[in-house]
Amino acid sequence: MDVKEQIKKAVDSISKDKKLQEQFQKDPVKALESVLGVDLPDDVINQVIQGVKAKLTADNVSDAVDAIKGIFNK
Repeated sequence: MDVKEQIKKAVDSISKDKKLQEQFQKDPVKALESVLGVDLPDDVINQVIQGVKAKLTADNVSDAVDAIKGIFNK
């Protein structure tokens, strides 16, 4: 199983769905299993959770930086 591919799939789905974002914050295991459609072993699911959290955080920081740049370019 390609963990990176699972992370990418999960990030794509979660970033587009507000309810899924809320579910991921409350219960990341159930959220990921619903997105990926499989019951993953604990060691794999934990890797995917950490990867998704890191990617979503990085995307949010990037969006914030872009917004700040937009303010200063006016």
